Amino acid sequence: MTHDEILALIPHAGAMCLLDEVLGWDSATIRCLSHRFAAANNPLRRPDGTLGTASGIEIAAQAMALHGRLTAPAEGTPLPGYLVSLRNVQLAAPSLDTAGPLTISAIRLLGDATGASYNFSVADAHTELLSGRATVLFGAVP
Repeated sequence: MTHDEILALIPHAGAMCLLDEVLGWDSATIRCLSHRFAAANNPLRRPDGTLGTASGIEIAAQAMALHGRLTAPAEGTPLPGYLVSLRNVQLAAPSLDTAGPLTISAIRLLGDATGASYNFSVADAHTELLSGRATVLFGAVP
C-alpha cells in the first residue's frame, strides 16, 4: 500500500500523514514504513527543528488508525478514533533526528465496535526507539 492509498483511508492529510507504505497487515497486526518523519516540513518538529522521540507516538497512532480502517466493516461510515490512553511508553533515544527509515509495528490486543488497545513500537534498522500501549475509542467526542 502506497502513501496515496494511505491518504485515502485515514484523516491525516498533507505533511501530517507520516506513513509512506504498509509493509504488511492482517486482522491483528500492521507494519508500516516512514521516511517522511525526517522531512523538514514535518509538523511535529519543535521550533528549533528537532524531532523528539515522543513524536513517534503520533506516527504509531497513524498506523493504528490505518489498521482500524483496514479491518473495519466495509459497510457504514468509518467512526473517528481518539487516542485516550498511553501506558508503558519507553523512549530509548532523545530524538528521531539521527534515525533512518522507521518501521512502525502495532499489534491489536483487543478491540470491538467501541475501541481497541494496541501494543506499538517504532524502530530504525538498528534500534527500537520507542514502544508502549495505546487505547483508542471510536466515535467518542474529545
